[in-house]
Amino acid sequence: MSVQDEILIEADKSAWPLLPQERIWGPWQLGISLATAAAATWCYIIGEYVGYYLSFKEGFFALLAGSMIGMLIVALAAVPVAIRFGVDSIASSKPQFGSRGWIIPAAMQFVSIVGWNSLLLIFFAKSTRQLLLALGWIGEDSHNFLVQATVLLAAGLVFLFLLKGSSGVDRIAKILVAHVFVGFWMLYILVTQRWEDLSAAVPAYAATDAHWNYTTGVEIGIISLLSWWPYIGAMVRMAPNGRRAAAPIMVGMGLPVPLLSAIGIAGILVLQVSDPAEWMRTVGGPTYGVIALLFVAAANLGTAVAGVYSSSIGLRHFPALQKLSWPMLLLISIAPVGVVGLLIPDLFFANFGTFIAFIGLGFAPLCGIQIVDYYLLRKRRIDVRGLFEDRPDSAYRFWSGFNPASLIAMAAGFCTYLYLLNPITYESRWPYDYLTAALPTAVVGGVVYALITLLVVKPAGKGRY
Repeated sequence: MSVQDEILIEADKSAWPLLPQERIWGPWQLGISLATAAAATWCYIIGEYVGYYLSFKEGFFALLAGSMIGMLIVALAAVPVAIRFGVDSIASSKPQFGSRGWIIPAAMQFVSIVGWNSLLLIFFAKSTRQLLLALGWIGEDSHNFLVQATVLLAAGLVFLFLLKGSSGVDRIAKILVAHVFVGFWMLYILVTQRWEDLSAAVPAYAATDAHWNYTTGVEIGIISLLSWWPYIGAMVRMAPNGRRAAAPIMVGMGLPVPLLSAIGIAGILVLQVSDPAEWMRTVGGPTYGVIALLFVAAANLGTAVAGVYSSSIGLRHFPALQKLSWPMLLLISIAPVGVVGLLIPDLFFANFGTFIAFIGLGFAPLCGIQIVDYYLLRKRRIDVRGLFEDRPDSAYRFWSGFNPASLIAMAAGFCTYLYLLNPITYESRWPYDYLTAALPTAVVGGVVYALITLLVVKPAGKGRY
């Protein structure tokens, strides 16, 4: 191992800014890592929810539009600071939330990644059980024990993959990226063999207002891609500059979600199930079913690796955890997933629509605040030293480490989203049908933040504007 590799192994396990020589991911490495993380079981569930309201073609294009919009919002919010200074998403939020207020986006990051990883690893366990059933190696009575044991096994694998930091993410991505192409093959099989049924399929829960259905498809796309805010900083900071990262971000992280979600849309419309591991045996026989099961297992592990790595880097910002060993940080990040898998494995499956709506409720105003602050209020000027200082005279101390502008703007965003769309019942109010809920939420969060900053924070000499 070279001296440079040894330095990188330590650097990419910390939250400190990465130096230029430590940022060694080229466009292909970044794109492959992002694509492997993006292509997971959530694509089928996202597609399922879109397929409740829209036909295959309408659902795909609505989801494609929403995904590109959501990816652009995340890229504008977190990527500029992350890639300029080699920091993660949490560090990028400190100029807006303060040298202590960053704990709010940090908590949002941790909860969202735990939620997604719980969903993914439980799905991994269920798919593994189906695979063993298909091979005749187990009986139906092994369900409860096997799912729980497989969740723990998957969590252990993720832990082992990440012991070497970002190099673990890179290596697993280069292996598991093949599942993206297997996913496209499965979509081709379903579309070509069931096209007539797919064309005639009617969405089960479509509203009488076609405009509402299409807007909801776009909304699901936007909030699904807002989920990438917690992940993206820790991954793009490995790239040397923005010019080399723009295409991998939009294509590698933004495009696989709508493309693979088409599998879920088609599956729920034609066969009333979005999980390809269940319907591939119906379409192509046992061999296709085994291939699909292996695909689902691989897809979920790749995304879980990226999530645990990102949340572990985020935990480094807590002073009490800065000197904690890397294996202990990984355990803290992945232990809640193991608890969920053991005690309440079906919780996230039963409430996926609510979970993803709450992603929009939280991250839409956060992104709006960051975009307005970085581009309009700070004119792209950031004090990188201030991102890691908490002294009384530090750049982003504000009032006792908290910026009231961001707190009030987040509250205004929450209220806006709740007014426009109920995340539990999906009941909506005007003008949701024309604007979605996430976009107005981001705009309101940004506007409220700008007004309070210009009227209160900046005149008070806080925040080093």
